[in-house]
Amino acid sequence: MRINRALRIGVEAIALTLAAATATACGGGGDKSALDHAKDGKLTIGIKFDQPGLGLRNKDGSYSGFDVEVAKYVAGKLGVQPNDITFKEAPSPQRETLIENGQVDYIVATYSINDKRKEKVDFAGPYYVAGQSLLVRADNTDINGPDNLKGKKVCSVKGSTPAQNIEKNFPDTQLQTNDTYSLCLEGLRAGSWDAVTTDDIILAGYAAQSSGAFKVVGKPFTTENYGIGSKKGDKELRDKINDAIEAMIADGSWKKAFDSTVGASGYQAPQPPTVNRY
Repeated sequence: MRINRALRIGVEAIALTLAAATATACGGGGDKSALDHAKDGKLTIGIKFDQPGLGLRNKDGSYSGFDVEVAKYVAGKLGVQPNDITFKEAPSPQRETLIENGQVDYIVATYSINDKRKEKVDFAGPYYVAGQSLLVRADNTDINGPDNLKGKKVCSVKGSTPAQNIEKNFPDTQLQTNDTYSLCLEGLRAGSWDAVTTDDIILAGYAAQSSGAFKVVGKPFTTENYGIGSKKGDKELRDKINDAIEAMIADGSWKKAFDSTVGASGYQAPQPPTVNRY
């Protein structure tokens, strides 16, 4: 009986150790907050991996884009060096879950601030103001803006603000959704749908990388405030991120980061936004 009891206790201890190790490997930090992680000199930050000029995982495993530069600047203000950042892919439908589960410390991924999302996560910012637009094949003459979308097949990403906007305000459009914009672009190139919709700054990056295959049409027809998403209720972290965004704008790093990333496509930097401190 003693042997069996000791064996059972030993097995339970091993199971608990494995569970803790698994949680850590999956990005869980136990009870530690993002600021605790920063004090330890490490941060895990969610970005997009497939948005040229904004958040892109390059073939050599490095990361580039305006969102990446914003993420690194904020991390620096929190005391974390670029080499100590782990970038984690944050697809649109998974962003709130990644934050809620502690798999990331914060997210910088063309993350539009809205009331529904604010029920689950906090936002700092905005650090950029974009507007929804349309990307079509270069030889398309039928679509020049949202007024031409009736009956057209339009692709966007599941859970994204642009997809929700099309569904709500353009009910005559045949909305197609995918997990990533890369899949939307493949379908557009193949003729599976007529247009891809998301924010103008994102589409400009895709058009610049397409070797003339795509073009952005029409004027932006929404206003999208990009924020940095973080754990709900962590006001200290939110305030520090807001401070970092304001510092980035004030010292010229914001403009420098934009020009070296999105600006390389010919897209002109707008006036920086005013931080709202939601």
